[in-house]
Amino acid sequence: MVKAAPELTGKSEFPWWLVTALAFAALAGFAIFVSDLYSQVFKTVAKGIGITIAVTLVAFAAASAIGLGVALMALSRSAWLRQSARFYVEIIRGIPILVLLFWIAFAGVPAFVTGWNFLSASLQQAGLIGPLQVRDVSLLWRAVIALAIAYSSFIAEIFRAGIQAVDVGQIEAGKALGLSRYRRFRHIVWPQAFRTILPPYSNDFVAMVKDSSLVSVLGVADITQMGKIYAAGSFRFFETYSIVAYIYLILTVGLSMALRALERRMRSRGGERE
Repeated sequence: MVKAAPELTGKSEFPWWLVTALAFAALAGFAIFVSDLYSQVFKTVAKGIGITIAVTLVAFAAASAIGLGVALMALSRSAWLRQSARFYVEIIRGIPILVLLFWIAFAGVPAFVTGWNFLSASLQQAGLIGPLQVRDVSLLWRAVIALAIAYSSFIAEIFRAGIQAVDVGQIEAGKALGLSRYRRFRHIVWPQAFRTILPPYSNDFVAMVKDSSLVSVLGVADITQMGKIYAAGSFRFFETYSIVAYIYLILTVGLSMALRALERRMRSRGGERE
């Protein structure tokens, strides 16, 4: 007879994987502490942690705002808005993130600058504003824009599915109470939809922490770029990229555990309310 997995039966299982991961993390941390070489590599690579976190937070916040807007367009009564949202999602999801990163950095931004200068030519001639140069938009911001656009298409689908999962009867009850469309969304739809979307939404956040390493191809000084610079100068590829992988694992595993704890807390609160 085949036994059901503990997570399917509601029983908790001791996290041996976590114990093993913590043991490896502790051994790696000890090796970094006692080794001058690994300590030097860690100090160099760790300089990019701040950039990695900043890129992730800003890009994910922008992607969430764009994604929510696209999701609401997809659920609109207007066929034009629905079709526009579907066009955006399908086109953006069909482009690899790395390709989109290069396109935004070296084609999209220059095209935007050209268009902006053309439209604002009269203001420039009047001396109200100066001409915008491509170099005025840093590679860091081009990378953030590309990540935000890439992830907004995935987040839009998460938001759309979560909103559609809310019971229609509760929305109708809000209408009967005389609540405006905004208040129905704010007090009825969004709190319930958020509990539904939190698991895939948090997974996308963790994924963006890893995909933020792609900004290194533009020379942005994140964790990966600092590792590339050190390895190219010292030829210590094994030590350098082992440290890079170690830092990313600490960030992603720690973040995943924190988000899972948040999910369990929200589920327990939802069960108490019911």
